[in-house]
Amino acid sequence: MTRATEAFTTAAIASVIYLVLYLGFVPLPETIQNKIVPVFPWWVLMTFGCYCLANLGNAVFTFRNCPEAYNELMNEISMAKSDLNSKGMRV
Repeated sequence: MTRATEAFTTAAIASVIYLVLYLGFVPLPETIQNKIVPVFPWWVLMTFGCYCLANLGNAVFTFRNCPEAYNELMNEISMAKSDLNSKGMRV
């Protein structure tokens, strides 16, 4: 099973469970049924957004410097400049 299939299957199962709870097919205490279940998707969305933001911040904070890549890029830039200069273009 591909990751997309797994993701869609998980989303479908979660949606069915939420609809069963939201429509009241499973008896829940009235406080949970009226105050928690209706806002649960928004809570999941906010939690997912916070996780993504924290993950992105951690990746930026722990970003590794790559001096080899920097040197290779600068070498390619100087080669491109010299090639353009040899063809008569001023850079």
